Amino acid sequence: MPLRPALVALTAALILGGCASLAPYGPQVRPDGQGFAEQRIETNRWRVTYRGVGDPGPVADRALLRAAELTLQNGDDWFDVTQRWIDGRPDSAGGVRPSLSIGAGSSSYGRYRSSGVGVGVGLNFEGPSPTSTTLEIITGRGPRPDRSSAFDARQVVDALRGR
Repeated sequence: MPLRPALVALTAALILGGCASLAPYGPQVRPDGQGFAEQRIETNRWRVTYRGVGDPGPVADRALLRAAELTLQNGDDWFDVTQRWIDGRPDSAGGVRPSLSIGAGSSSYGRYRSSGVGVGVGLNFEGPSPTSTTLEIITGRGPRPDRSSAFDARQVVDALRGR
């Protein structure tokens, strides 16, 4: 491929790959959109989901932030994550991924024979893919339970707000 068309293709792929990014923090407004959603299961038990695109880490942080906000909105002090589901690939952030392939073959046609070895180099311009984190939480008042799955809601909000 001549240099100019290759440069145009690379530029277009980078621009299109950058179109899908994690939306600003907020509620999910469409069934297939980004954002948080919650469902009350019992008086102090909730299921909180955050849907986004790209790296699963920031999406998981936003699910924790929403769980903390929900806890405080209901007058509680802490929440305990009883179950966690993460849906997304570790490489969900997308980007340019190089690939290399090697092949060999031979053929004959009548008295003619040929054989060869081929090497191919390619680039995959996949953009960020969807990812989500769902937390099932129990909320409570007073001192936080002494478990690694329990969080002080105020501290989580202070640490994660603005990310």
